[in-house]
Amino acid sequence: MADLESFSADDLPDLGDAIRGFANSARSMEHAANLVADLLWDQLRDAEGEPACALLRVYKTHRFKRLPDDLQAFARDLLDADPPPDTRCLSLLATRGVEPAWNDRRQSEGHKAIPLPSSEFVQRLPMVAGLIEQLGLSIEDVVQPSPDRKRIVELAQRTYDVFHVADAQGSSYVPAQGFVERYGVRSALGFGGVLFTGDFFAVVLFSRVPLSPAVADTVRILSLATRVALMPFGTRVFD
Repeated sequence: MADLESFSADDLPDLGDAIRGFANSARSMEHAANLVADLLWDQLRDAEGEPACALLRVYKTHRFKRLPDDLQAFARDLLDADPPPDTRCLSLLATRGVEPAWNDRRQSEGHKAIPLPSSEFVQRLPMVAGLIEQLGLSIEDVVQPSPDRKRIVELAQRTYDVFHVADAQGSSYVPAQGFVERYGVRSALGFGGVLFTGDFFAVVLFSRVPLSPAVADTVRILSLATRVALMPFGTRVFD
């Protein structure tokens, strides 16, 4: 186990190796994402040995036309219309949290599949926009990935920055302030990147311990191992 508040480079090798290994043991991208979520939930602890996060989630963008029927219906309801078939939707692959309902993506009330029809629409979602931009991507790269294979490969091979909200209380990047207060969320952290399909992925942690910039910058390196874990499955996304 690793103390998340003092997470350091010494904690990376074992976690990174375990995450990369999920590429060989998982049956689908969703299964790999759940294995990543399980590992991080179990291994990232506070000083008393309790889970350091109130909530931990793994997301990936997915074309609307390739979503399962139930997620298409969810995305459609959010827009009150059918989005174009190739609209990217930020889809929840895995979730872990202190509430029982936060351990099953199917029970999510508002985040199962968030349609991203345009850059302007994403700008109205402060946490999503902040996550994308702080990682170092343009919103357009996520909403409408380039069809140019060279550009996709370039994005997929890049090392990204980190989404870091040192103080979640009162932050515009974490609009759900009732959640922050009720569950004692101190900091938010997200890491991720781009897969060779052109799709965006991210792991988002809502931590009950404060996270310094140095810790956030170290944790983000796990994005490289997570990309390896998710890569082999192509269109085999959902179980």
